[in-house]
Amino acid sequence: MTTQSARVARQSRRLATTVTRHPDLIESAQRLRYEVFSEEYDSDLGASTPGIDADRFDAFCDHLIVTDSETGDLVATTRVLHQHDARQAGGFYSQGEFDLSCLQQNAGTFAELGRTCVHPDYRNGATISLLWGAVAEYLVARQVDYLIGCASISMADGGHKAWRIATQLQREYLTGEAFRVLPRRALPHLALPVTDNRLVAVPALIKAYMRLGARVCGAPCWDPEFRCADLLVMLEVSQLADRYSRHFMPKTRPE
Repeated sequence: MTTQSARVARQSRRLATTVTRHPDLIESAQRLRYEVFSEEYDSDLGASTPGIDADRFDAFCDHLIVTDSETGDLVATTRVLHQHDARQAGGFYSQGEFDLSCLQQNAGTFAELGRTCVHPDYRNGATISLLWGAVAEYLVARQVDYLIGCASISMADGGHKAWRIATQLQREYLTGEAFRVLPRRALPHLALPVTDNRLVAVPALIKAYMRLGARVCGAPCWDPEFRCADLLVMLEVSQLADRYSRHFMPKTRPE
């Protein structure tokens, strides 16, 4: 076993997942989010409390967290806004970026994944698997049919990489017409050479979404606060259960 593999194995044994609405744990998640989004990626979050990334949706979400059992540190987080809670919240977060009217005409229960981040020291397969395992169990328990969420791409280079990645993902993973959305703030178009078909590296988190069976719902939206381009992605939960129940949800397998 390599040194890296051994370190990942040790971390997997000491990590634990929790679904919570406890204010103290949510604040810890908000601090990690601020550290990653604001300090690491220089996003303009307009934080009202120093070191805290919070918005009006947090109070309506279930927060899925990964903690290090040895240190007690929160090392990864994401949040899920169930369709029933979204009604109280005034809609999904992504409705501020995309027109979801066509998508929401489909029968079934929707939930939205957001604010996903992992501490730099824990960005490995063990942490991601635990986090996604918690998400998968949550979706099945809450009888969610479709999971949606904004997948972000940095625009640090002015948007060239974002356009290439968005184009590449739409070419390979575009949903059917019934699940298409329109960006409210379209990403400024950048002309690309017709003969330039080079593939670009897709961000790890988006790549993970695609491996789980997610699809892209249309063109990207420009998010000036986070200084990134967002794609709305959608995952059909029944396909996730079929493809990953053995890996993520061993307790739900038929005997």
